[in-house]
Amino acid sequence: MIWPFRKKPYDPDWLVEAARQVEQEYPWLPMALAACTESVENGWLYVRFIPSKRANKPGSEWQFRESVILEDTVHGDVIVDVLEGNRIGGVEFYDRLFEGKGESA
Repeated sequence: MIWPFRKKPYDPDWLVEAARQVEQEYPWLPMALAACTESVENGWLYVRFIPSKRANKPGSEWQFRESVILEDTVHGDVIVDVLEGNRIGGVEFYDRLFEGKGESA
């Protein structure tokens, strides 16, 4: 069964700009983030670019590799979930964990 989701347009410009701070260590990251122009889930704490249904299981698109922290972005500190192949699975708005509920990014 395919997980039903609707893609929504997403502007990753703020992420691309924030990735410049770690570009020496992750030179591929700005380009990978620039490709994140559609989200499949967009909430207050997390925006997902690739469905995580059956994460890390054989055949799943979501094969986690590592997290990259981007500090002091326009949305505070964020954690970027990097998947195999330098694809971006999603972004967690870390600072928002300690704030109240609010609007989507």
